[in-house]
Amino acid sequence: MSILVNNSTKLICQGITGSSGAFHTAGCLAYGTNVVGGVTPGKGGQKDANGLPVFNTVAEAVRKTGANATMIFVPPPFAADSILEAADAGIELICAITEGIPVSDMMRVKASLEKYPNTVLIGPNCPGIITPGKKVSGDGANATFEDGCKIGIMPGYIHTAPCDASSGKGVGIISRSGTLTYEAVWQTSSLGLGQTTCIGIGGDPIKGANFIDLLARFESDDETDGVVMIGEIGGSDETQAGKWIKENMTKPVVAFIAGITAPRGKRMGHAGAIIGGEDDTAQAKIESLRNSGLTVSDSPAGIGEAMAEALGLVAVAK
Repeated sequence: MSILVNNSTKLICQGITGSSGAFHTAGCLAYGTNVVGGVTPGKGGQKDANGLPVFNTVAEAVRKTGANATMIFVPPPFAADSILEAADAGIELICAITEGIPVSDMMRVKASLEKYPNTVLIGPNCPGIITPGKKVSGDGANATFEDGCKIGIMPGYIHTAPCDASSGKGVGIISRSGTLTYEAVWQTSSLGLGQTTCIGIGGDPIKGANFIDLLARFESDDETDGVVMIGEIGGSDETQAGKWIKENMTKPVVAFIAGITAPRGKRMGHAGAIIGGEDDTAQAKIESLRNSGLTVSDSPAGIGEAMAEALGLVAVAK
């Protein structure tokens, strides 16, 4: 099983005729995602470089294709309205890849999304979401897959479906960091673990789905045996997630917190990665998560081994 996306997901791209939208739409198609069209106002009736139909509005795209998911590659000044347009059209899953959306715009989006309880927003400033497909041929970047769904910019070939994993185990991955998402995927794949679904939730201070929202879905997923949770400095999301895990999760959760050497008051890459108080530091979050019973890897290089050990697959030297 998987969460949020699978091979029946019908995807559109908002901003499909822009350079980023066109490039990553092609990547999703190549992975096997069921991309059914795209939206660029004023260019409706055309075909994109991949031969997909272009529509003027999301509502039109939904009406004519049955789309239920979208990925947004719209410039920051217009991205918030693109999110709300998708929600208003009945899209169930919105992946906002765009970086640099003003915080005030996202505050408006968060308030407005309360009117759409059936819509899940991933991001913004995120790599997207993937449910790995079964490999049918090739290796590395030349591999081909089926029955998977990739939405966004993740490198699909490093992922492993649980059915292809030597251990037969599947893990879910949730991360604030795009590159650390890929690192966790590579490590778990290399150790014979599959991934049920991987979600990059983004590094902005105001965003859509958070750790707890997705942990609850993984807890209910029969094919997910454990979860990797990757956080960073700034905010209290990881601490709150740890408390929720202690009270609600039956599956092992392995965490890593980035930014242990970050200086106070300096933003480290992501807009939300800034230490504002004692509870925002990496060390404070690590201690809180360990107090909640989680395994916390001290190094990004140990995430995969920690997950395998939590599932009883390997013994890691201490």
